[in-house]
Amino acid sequence: MNHMDTEFDQMHTNPAGPVDIYCRIHKALRACIGDTLQRLGRLDCDDTLEVVAVLAQVRGMASFCAGHLEHENRHVHPAMEARLPGSAKVAAGEHEHHASACRKIVALAAVAEQSRAADREALVARLYREVALFLADNLVHMHMEETDNNTILWATHTDDELVAIEQAIVASLSAQEKAMSMRWMIPALRPHERVALLETVRRSAPPQAFEAIMEGLKPLLLATDWSKLMAGLKRGPRLAA
Repeated sequence: MNHMDTEFDQMHTNPAGPVDIYCRIHKALRACIGDTLQRLGRLDCDDTLEVVAVLAQVRGMASFCAGHLEHENRHVHPAMEARLPGSAKVAAGEHEHHASACRKIVALAAVAEQSRAADREALVARLYREVALFLADNLVHMHMEETDNNTILWATHTDDELVAIEQAIVASLSAQEKAMSMRWMIPALRPHERVALLETVRRSAPPQAFEAIMEGLKPLLLATDWSKLMAGLKRGPRLAA
């Protein structure tokens, strides 16, 4: 998905102020963790291929979340502390807890995958409960960031400064991180948000690259969402459903 890098770099600016640097990525994280939890809950532990696929998603989810924590630690928290010392303390402390939880989830997934079939059911059940707790903690944490942290950021930074912080985060993402964000973010957005992002991509991407992006997105969207997206983009017959 390297052809997406430039287009993805231009997708993160929220067009309507105040600039909310948490909104879209948090939707992606909620969707990713929630879907992973559901797949774990219905996992057939006797189906080896399904076990491998679901536990791979568990590891990918943990990596996605851990990377997000690190990007906020490097870019958002220093910006907060520079304008209001001590303002990132709560979030930073919770990040340490969540990073530890990510490592624990990865370790439990490895144990479950390598276990004997007779032991796997119990190990997957334990992993399911850990991911459920992780989701619960993250839901509360993300709400705090979207309310308390945003209040601080909006009071201490201009929109242009917030856009610069977000662009710095995006610029630091690896190709794999960008692809993971795309995969979970686009389906998680409201129709008008999805259209706005992809309009930005279409303006900057070569036509063939944009069509490839759309082809990759189509299987991830409900038929009604795809129809709304097509109507919103007002595309020609090449992208018709």
